[in-house]
Formats: sequence, structure tokens, C-alpha cells
Amino acid sequence: MKAIILARVSDKKQDSNEAQVVRVSDYVRYKGLNAWKTIEIEESSTKGDREKFQEVIKVIQDSKEIIALVVDTVDRLQRSFKESVQLDELRRVGKIEIHFYRENLVIHRDSNSSDILRWDMAVMFAKSYVLQLSDNVKRKFEQKRRNGEWTGKAPIGYKNIGEEKGNKDIIPDLNKAHIIQKMFELYASGNYSTKTIRTEITKTGLKSSVGKPLALSMIDHILNNPFYYGEMRSRGKLHTHKYKPIINKELFDRCQLIRKSWGKKPFKYASKPYIFRGLIRCSKCGCSMSPETAKGKFIYYSCTNAKKDICDKKVYIPEKELLKPIYEVLERFNNIPQETIDKIVDGLKKSNESKNLYHKNSIGGLRQEYDAIQTRLTRLTDLFIDQSITKDIYDTKLKELKEKQHDIDLQLQDHTQADENYYITASTILNLAKNALKLFESSEVPEKRALLNYLLQNSVVDGKKLMFDLRKPFDTILNVANQPTWLRG
Repeated sequence: MKAIILARVSDKKQDSNEAQVVRVSDYVRYKGLNAWKTIEIEESSTKGDREKFQEVIKVIQDSKEIIALVVDTVDRLQRSFKESVQLDELRRVGKIEIHFYRENLVIHRDSNSSDILRWDMAVMFAKSYVLQLSDNVKRKFEQKRRNGEWTGKAPIGYKNIGEEKGNKDIIPDLNKAHIIQKMFELYASGNYSTKTIRTEITKTGLKSSVGKPLALSMIDHILNNPFYYGEMRSRGKLHTHKYKPIINKELFDRCQLIRKSWGKKPFKYASKPYIFRGLIRCSKCGCSMSPETAKGKFIYYSCTNAKKDICDKKVYIPEKELLKPIYEVLERFNNIPQETIDKIVDGLKKSNESKNLYHKNSIGGLRQEYDAIQTRLTRLTDLFIDQSITKDIYDTKLKELKEKQHDIDLQLQDHTQADENYYITASTILNLAKNALKLFESSEVPEKRALLNYLLQNSVVDGKKLMFDLRKPFDTILNVANQPTWLRG
């Protein structure tokens, strides 16, 4: 009788196919069978359609002779009853004999009920083992999540490394982490879409695993992944992880606000070579002002008139006319004397002596609150170990307390950064206002758009005139600039 020797492993860590083949080959010779084919399979017995197994079944079906299918043990052939239907049908019509070497069991057309029951019981035990293994894996993953460990491949910007104890750790990838941070910062500015962010980061050399620019879906996934600020998403739930964040939660939250209202933001036009596109609206109907180029170099804006019958006719306004009030404002900023900027910064220093005491008290209070929560976490763990509370209650309270600690961490960072950057920020804002004209004149269209979006709000076109408000604190700076005597108030 022709025999097919079948060996299977689900991964390379298991007993090798070669070892199975050696054992079964000795059995085939002992039984006097003709070793017709030796088939080695590396696939799971519980996942997918088992393509390799189906190929073996096809060979048996096409054979005109009865085939002896010889395997090392039942679980090398199957671990569920779905294959039993196919195998039993072939057995009943006399197309196959199944030899299970370790169980010392042969199933054929004339097998009695006792042998069939042994086969079914072996399959049941194999299935039970798989289910138990699955439960163990789930429990192991659940425990890892509680410990703040990520069980999958590290997201881009991080990398997996081995530890001395054999455990795996995740650390920021120094070659990529700063690029990921830049992606969040660009998106949070409100002037970049996922498409224009891809253009920017491609210049840095950051590419996908196959050497191509990142797909837009990957960039969107990165911007929506809480892992970068300290939490991991698993089965729809967030768990605090133990790895070093690349960004803070405040930056992540700003990006989420942009994502929710991106259709109203000017950045979706950021790749177009028009300064005001997406930034200005018609004062009469509220529709966007659409730009177009005439004769290859003259740019005009007109109302899109999306709300019919409100604007009677299209009025074309040259871009240079819309830029006139912009240059007027920038020129007024430019007239602020440097000595005045220095006096304002010095005045801020003198008038905020109590700030240091406030900062010290705030830091102390936050640290006390953090330590109190840590004590509650210890008590919570003790209650769970003593089975005084259920797992659901433990998970809920753990998440709540960890979130509070994370918020305190962010507040501590904010206080520290605010303390370090307080005067630097004041000086930077004032100097930005003073140099806005020079920056605007020397910039390309994307940078001009970013600067206008930073300075202006509520920009509308009334007739042929651009009207707008200045964002804070630039409106206050301009008011001060208009007071020649620099009197109090």
C-alpha cells in the first residue's frame, strides 16, 4: 500500500518536521508500507483554511489506490473536528487508512466503534489543549497589559530590543523619534494635512519597511496612536504603558481637535500656491473666497457663491489689493523700538517676583497628590490579591488612578517648562511681532500662509477690502505700539 508520510509544525520553535519524519519512516518500514510521498507542512492546525492540508486531501482524492496517511500523532494531523468530516468520508469509501504512530491506532473502512471513539477522543484532547493554550496566552497578555507591557511589534518611532533576562523592551528609535514628534507638531499647527506632512517627512528620509514613502493611512494612524504620549490601545481600551513617551498628551490632544474639525481648517489647501486660499471668506454670504490665476501670473479672488442668490455677481479682487492691509499692520509692528521690547521684558521680570513662590508651592502640591495616588494604588492591588474586589472593579479603579497620575505628570512638566520659558516666550512673541514684516517678505507661500494663520482671525472680504482681527497677544502688542508715550494702561 502506498503511504504518505505527513509531518507538521505550526512554527519553527516546535519539534522539527525532520524528527517526525525519522520516527514515522521507521514505522512505515516496519509495517511494510511503500513510502510514496513525504510531505512536510508548516502551518497552524486551527487558523485559516489550512491550504497545505487541503493539498494532501486532494492528492488522496485523486489517487486510484487506497492511501495510507501516516502521522506521528493525532495533533500533528488535526486539532479540531472540522477535518474529521473530510477524513471520515474518505475512510468510509475506502480511499484512506490513517496511521497514528504514537497512539498505536489505525483507522480504516472496517474500524470498529471503539477505534473511532479513540480517534474522536484524541481529537477532543488536542482541541482542549489548544483552547487551554489560548486561555493561557490571553491571561499572559492581560497580565502584560496590567504591567504596562506592549505585546506586539513596536510602532514606528520605537524599536524592540532584548534584555539580559531574556525579556523584550521597547525604546525610542533615535533615528526616527524626532521625526514622529515633528509630524505631531506640524499637524497641531493647523497648516498641514497628512499629504503635506508626508511631503515634509519624506525629505528627512523616513520611509516604510519596504523603502517607500509612508502611506497616508499610516500617517493618519500615527497621528491617532496614543502610544506616543504614554498609553496603548488594546481591544478598544487604553492602558498606561511603561515606555518613554515621544510627545506629551497636550500635543496629542491638540492634534485630535484638528482632526475633528479638519474640514474647516485652511491646511487642506496648503499645497496650493495661493496665500489666502482657505483663510478668507465673503462677508456677505460667508462662503470661501476662491483664487485663480490669470495670464499665468496675476492672482484674483472671488466668492464661490455656494449659497446661491445671496451674492449677485462675481467680483474679482487682485491678491495685491488684499495684501495691502496686511502690509500696513506688519509695518506698524515693525515700528516697535527694540528698547521698548527690552523694557517690557524687564518689567515682566520685576512685576512677577511672587511667581517663583507660586511655582514652588504648585510643584509641591502636585507631588504630594501624586504620592497619595500611589499609596491608593498599592492598597488597591492588595485588595485585588486578597480577592476583596472583583477584576472589573480593579481594572476600572486602576485606569482611573493611572490617568490621574498621568495628568499630574503633565502638569509637572507644564509647570517646569513654563518656569523655564516664561521670559523667553515673552521676548520671542514681541520679537516675532517686530520682525513679522521681514519674515513675511522673505518667505515662500506656505510660510506666509502659516504666519497669517498665526496672526489673523475672522478674516473676511467686504466689497474689495480685507478685514480681520488680530489674535492675542498680537492685538494687545499693536495697541501698545500705537501709544507713543507708553503710558500705564
